[in-house]
Amino acid sequence: MGFAVASIMIAASMLVGCTNNIVLAWDEPGVIHVVGKVLCQDCSQGWNEWVYGGKPIKGVKVSITCLDKRSRVVYYASDATDELGQYDITVNKYVYGKELDTKGCSVRLVSSPDYVCNILTDFGGGKSGVKLSRPTSVYRSLIKHVLSPFYYTTPMCDKPDTDASDSELKDSQGGHY
Repeated sequence: MGFAVASIMIAASMLVGCTNNIVLAWDEPGVIHVVGKVLCQDCSQGWNEWVYGGKPIKGVKVSITCLDKRSRVVYYASDATDELGQYDITVNKYVYGKELDTKGCSVRLVSSPDYVCNILTDFGGGKSGVKLSRPTSVYRSLIKHVLSPFYYTTPMCDKPDTDASDSELKDSQGGHY
């Protein structure tokens, strides 16, 4: 009977040891995850399909740039989307021994490998960039920012720039086009 009790105690201590290792694997001290999705909007579709029917784009480069209080770049990283159009940028929480202030970080689209859907849009903030604010989830030392989807569109859907100044619209004789 003493052998059985000793065996159970050894097995229980091994289980506790394994459980602690599993918990430690979930803890990633000093790391922040920024996740989201990149989709293609097709304006040739109906309104519902255009707004809600975006198709994921594989291989899109998404970047994060973090500035300090003096507007100097202190951190830059990027990630490419997978076949579901999802990215997960891992950001170091400590840069040069100081804690990174994520309020100075901006996430934006960089490039699309899709030859049909490669025009940047600001639908979702992908063109101008999205500032990180509060994390979406914090669990132990896991900090995660989940962003709204970013979108690319086709050249056919690109809105022309109508903000040209009058001097750009004059021909060589001084007249307007």
